[in-house]
Amino acid sequence: MHSRKHGKHGSKKPAKKINPAWLAYDRKETEKLIVKLAKEGKSSSEIGFILRDQYGIPDVRYFGLRILKSMGETPKGVPEDMYNLMVQAVNVHKHMAANKKDSKAKHGLELLESKIRRLGKYYARNGRLPEDWKYNVEDAKLLVK
Repeated sequence: MHSRKHGKHGSKKPAKKINPAWLAYDRKETEKLIVKLAKEGKSSSEIGFILRDQYGIPDVRYFGLRILKSMGETPKGVPEDMYNLMVQAVNVHKHMAANKKDSKAKHGLELLESKIRRLGKYYARNGRLPEDWKYNVEDAKLLVK
């Protein structure tokens, strides 16, 4: 039996969106860092890790959300998180071609492709993908190469 009450789980980020007093970078400096890292070819998630780990900026969303959103597309026009899932699905398909009896991989692939389809529906509703977008492993293979 758990001791938690009212279904609340884990911790949450503070609601305030102010800069901490200890933060050495202001909004403009952070945006310049984001643009610099983007020109170096870093993805939005890599930029977030670099700013957190090397510059001590705790949450980039407070500084450059609009910049990161505009950079959140891969060169092929698919959102970064979805592209990463497609890379994973293509790799599992390659594995399945060589290991046809791997039932655990087959089940994992079904779950992965289901996740890609759900994410695709979400992005189609929000206008980041065309409304008639459909996941197809052959198209994913072309996109990933």
